[in-house]
Amino acid sequence: MKNQENSLKPWQLKLHEVIYEADTSAGKLFDVLLIIFIILSVFVVMLDSVQGITQSIGPALHFFEWFFTVAFSIEYIFRVLCIKKKSGYMLSFFGIIDLFAILPTYLEFFLQNQDAKLSVGSLAVIRVLRVLRLFRILKLTPYLAEANVLTMALKASSRKVLVFLSSVVVLVILLGALMYLIESSSNEKYSSIPQSIYWAIVTITTVGYGDVFPITALGKLLASVAMVMGYAIIAVPTGIVSVEINAAMKKSNESNNTQCCRSCSNSGHDNDAEHCKYCGDKLN
Repeated sequence: MKNQENSLKPWQLKLHEVIYEADTSAGKLFDVLLIIFIILSVFVVMLDSVQGITQSIGPALHFFEWFFTVAFSIEYIFRVLCIKKKSGYMLSFFGIIDLFAILPTYLEFFLQNQDAKLSVGSLAVIRVLRVLRLFRILKLTPYLAEANVLTMALKASSRKVLVFLSSVVVLVILLGALMYLIESSSNEKYSSIPQSIYWAIVTITTVGYGDVFPITALGKLLASVAMVMGYAIIAVPTGIVSVEINAAMKKSNESNNTQCCRSCSNSGHDNDAEHCKYCGDKLN
């Protein structure tokens, strides 16, 4: 029986190494070029949303729009061709983003040429879909090791942060209720407990819109306490996440690498791993 690793042809193995592997010279060059294309394509989308710029250099923007669309279409096809389990990439988060990033341009072109009676309003709806191409910038995250560390830290600290946020919710409800009792009789801005809770949230988060404020001495005293507490509260989640980031960085430096599975396209394997921990296929 043919070995599972040899089920991909030599050109597919080479293509996989270039597109998916970030620890080879060819892979690093591909990643750099891809990031440049991503940034430039997002820049074109931003310029296209400015009416004055569109009126002056609209044809040039249209050319670059199609240039990047075709380039990313070729990249998408190559990514599908060089893995054994096609659906592994096509149904992944970034696979879906890649597809949605290139579809709007083709869809707009198809509808414009298929139905000459298509209303301007309908075309405007299609053009809105081009904003989805801005999500292509999310593809930058797999090429930044720090992003993986931050994700690990947020997951590890999620329960602690949830407990902290629950405490803050209870606190703003209590502050809002107290302020309502103090100010409602003489200050129409505190017309209800929900309105007072809104003031508590704005105050304790140090936003301070100034549209709702106390006028009594006792109310101002409570507001002062809430403001001071707000500064103290900001530091709590920062400390929680910082501790987890340090732990995640140590773990990332010890075990993870950039090797990508040829079958399911997942990465994040241990340095001494011989098989993919997601699908079991043999690693390079």
